[in-house]
Amino acid sequence: MPKYIVVTGGVISGLGKGIVTSSIGYLLLSQGYRVGVVKIDPYINIDAGTMRPTEHGEVYVTEDGGETDQDLGNYERFMNIDLKKINNITTGQVYKKVIERERNLEYNGKCVEVIPHIPLEVINRLEKAGEGNDFVLVEIGGTVGDYQNLLFLEAVREINRKNNCVVFVHVVYLPIPKNIGEMKTKPAQHSVRALNSAGIRPDFIVCRSSGLVDKVRREKIAVFCNVDDENVINAYDLDVVYETPILFEKQDFTEKILKKFGLKYKKNKINEWEKRVGKIKKLNERVKVGIVGKYFKTGDFSLIDSYISVLEAIKHAAWDLNYKPEIEWVDSNNIDEDSLRDLDCIIVPGGFGETGIDGKILAIKYARENDIPFLGLCYGMQLGVIEFARNKCDLKDANSVEINEHTSFPVIDVLEEQVGILKDKNYGGTMRLGSYKAVLLKNSLLSKLYKKDFVFERHRHRYEVNLRFKSLIEERGMIFSGFSEDRKLMEFFELNDHKFFVGTQAHPEFKSRFLNPHPLFLGLIKAAKS
Repeated sequence: MPKYIVVTGGVISGLGKGIVTSSIGYLLLSQGYRVGVVKIDPYINIDAGTMRPTEHGEVYVTEDGGETDQDLGNYERFMNIDLKKINNITTGQVYKKVIERERNLEYNGKCVEVIPHIPLEVINRLEKAGEGNDFVLVEIGGTVGDYQNLLFLEAVREINRKNNCVVFVHVVYLPIPKNIGEMKTKPAQHSVRALNSAGIRPDFIVCRSSGLVDKVRREKIAVFCNVDDENVINAYDLDVVYETPILFEKQDFTEKILKKFGLKYKKNKINEWEKRVGKIKKLNERVKVGIVGKYFKTGDFSLIDSYISVLEAIKHAAWDLNYKPEIEWVDSNNIDEDSLRDLDCIIVPGGFGETGIDGKILAIKYARENDIPFLGLCYGMQLGVIEFARNKCDLKDANSVEINEHTSFPVIDVLEEQVGILKDKNYGGTMRLGSYKAVLLKNSLLSKLYKKDFVFERHRHRYEVNLRFKSLIEERGMIFSGFSEDRKLMEFFELNDHKFFVGTQAHPEFKSRFLNPHPLFLGLIKAAKS
């Protein structure tokens, strides 16, 4: 049976529990252990796929087509692993399964109750995710004290009661009110008491803060939260989030966790990681990357989480090529050419719907006509085809049927298998999802970037390039340099007479890793600085 490390959070959401979990996972992998990881989300949605990015951040897609929480992206980027649908559990999934089992008489006529049947289903899912692993990291979303989390806390409490195989890591926030100027521990104390009320005592308390938590505060937390002084761990804000495993290792966090399980620690082999972080902190030459999107605003605040994987993929590539990335967020609802002039390169990421489309097409046209390196991702590729059709193929009304179903030139059309799905409004989990193979055109820019004849990339879309217009578009200079094996789906395009003008129907940002940047982003950054 695997050992479990359960990560909970208190005080506020968005603390960085995913980074804490990812860092612990990376350090355990570096010890030679097999490590699985699960994110629990307490919302009723079956998955994240039906939520707006401004509602819950980016929808992350796994190899097997799971539409999951963005923290799975953090796990993959830090731990260099590929996760599956099973690695994300939601309240909706759990209740749906229990109800299905009740309908199928799998409970043998018993009265099905919230307790114990819901926690038992959670335990069942955690055990399946843990098969073949030495450790399973379990991050419980939200904050303790949220009633939505109680059943998940009950599940992990029960695992520990029966098997004594769980270490609990509680992440808290220590604010410094401006009018006081002193770091406060009381919110952290209250969050631990809420955790205690669920029958759980934390083994470690990880302190998120703007600066180092001093000895006085650590001692106060230890006394009032009933943990050893040495198990109060600093996790202050860092300029480079990938420094977190190094910060943890300096505090012997890995060794302390293993000691809790009665396991021996051996010196971690994270030299390459440390070298990369050290290099990043010394970089001075900048590359200015414009991300033209519409999922930036939530009320009066900006939300970069909508494009978090794109942002991280940019960083990975820029750092690898010895540049410090400078991200310029360009709102496609409020854009003109002046907002694009100082950019070294432009990315138009994925999205849905009509809002902000004119601004994105303007940015694509500007990049094409001014030889500015451009990368279009998913919807960004589709809009690249639309812009080219309008301005190079004289198809002035060219559009996607997603935007205008009555367009005279539907250069982007709905996938054949999606027609009935859309008609029936069967939206959840029904897009073209997950990893698909694309054959690359020989001697194309794409084949040179990937250094392969074919690739597998992750997808999330319902619309594709309309083959009726393929010949005309190619005659005018656009090259479809990647396609499905049956050549019915155009997966990539490029322009020969341009420094770098590439579109992909996939989401390559999902496969970029800290120590292994994605070839398309490396190509974009190289072109931007050439």
